[in-house]
Amino acid sequence: MDHIIGFLSALFWGVLTFSFLVFIHEGGHFLAARACKVRVTEFFLGLPCRVSIHRRSRRIGTKFGVTPILLGGYAAICGMENATAPCAARVLAEVHRRGSVRVSELADALDLSEDDVQDACAQLLSWGSVAPRYLEGDGPEGKYYPSAYAAMPRDAAGNTIYDGRAFDRAHATAEGEAWEPTMGEDAFYAQERSHTYLGLGFFRRSAILLAGIFVNVACGILLLMSVYSIIGFDVPVDVNQIGSIEASSPAEAAGLMAGDTIDAVNGVAVDSWMDVINEVRASEDEPLTLDYTRDGVSASVTIEPAEDGTIGIYVPYERYRLNIADSFRLSIDYVYQTVAGISQLFTPSKTMEVLDNSASVVGISVMSAQAAASGPATYLAFAALISLSLGFMNLLPIPPLDGGKFLIEIIQAIFKRDVPPRVQTALSLAGIALFAFIFLYVLRGDILRLL
Repeated sequence: MDHIIGFLSALFWGVLTFSFLVFIHEGGHFLAARACKVRVTEFFLGLPCRVSIHRRSRRIGTKFGVTPILLGGYAAICGMENATAPCAARVLAEVHRRGSVRVSELADALDLSEDDVQDACAQLLSWGSVAPRYLEGDGPEGKYYPSAYAAMPRDAAGNTIYDGRAFDRAHATAEGEAWEPTMGEDAFYAQERSHTYLGLGFFRRSAILLAGIFVNVACGILLLMSVYSIIGFDVPVDVNQIGSIEASSPAEAAGLMAGDTIDAVNGVAVDSWMDVINEVRASEDEPLTLDYTRDGVSASVTIEPAEDGTIGIYVPYERYRLNIADSFRLSIDYVYQTVAGISQLFTPSKTMEVLDNSASVVGISVMSAQAAASGPATYLAFAALISLSLGFMNLLPIPPLDGGKFLIEIIQAIFKRDVPPRVQTALSLAGIALFAFIFLYVLRGDILRLL
């Protein structure tokens, strides 16, 4: 039964910790995208799943919700996929002229293959430029692409519900209603692209990519500051007073209690905790005599140490809180330590040592439960360190991490040309393979430690 309770506790605290930290990471991407006027079609707690509880925002069109796979979150930012279909501009205009149309009809009207039209529609769907229409005979919604697409609600300027305040709802068409573009096909397509990640310049793309990392680092700093300045932390006090007594210990058997002041050990006067420890160790596991004071009354006891040489007394602690400036400086020290630890991954002589001392999702879940059992301060400090690690790990220049995507943006900005989608896909697959190896290696270490 204890093993089952331990497993459920680790599962609960692990899911809670990861879901919260990944969710706020994605929240950073979401807020940055909206600040840059980029459309976001979905923002969910949990990994993508056909089953969800959600509600669509009337103001910005984004679907907010939660899925059963509570292992993080995601923000569907339009235009993050770099691939574009050559015929997308023609397909976009034709869908809106017709209002609602099948893929097969589009292919006939535009003299294109159905595969090319479907690729274009899939791209436009991810941009929030067209709406899906699932007809009878189509596969389950969300699993297969639909066989028909509809025009998005549009105002006179061509804005949609995903464009927030710019959308003139009172004078807009309904979904599936025909809308004749007021500009040429290419201009209409360019306008739609301007509302996506692809349509931004280097600096705004970088802001979206790095926003999640920034939020994780800021969250880690704020959590640490809350521990240091609000909750406080216990500091051992070097006085000759017993802080606590271990249950069933020699000290408890001798009648000692928390709060007793130890005056002498084996006749040697002591006035600090270090003096007490030094004299107990000097007894070399032999019976020792403690002179102590309780409520103004002096007494003496003889104690037989345990097999490990201890007698079961612990140092007293005092709750201490730092001012805001000191807690911030101490939190920044942890940031530097986190960066220094992660940077050792790139030092060949340190790489395996870092991996051997790292923890996977399993290990972090177990540690989350242990930290939660130790109290709010310990758990929040642990969550802060995980948040810092998550943020800086995402900064590694390895696709598909945010840092890898940022590196690609830098390369494109320097050479004034896009990295081909095929190259980006290959780099992402290589990065996924690398992290799969790291995950399995670290998971193996966690399992061995647990066993």
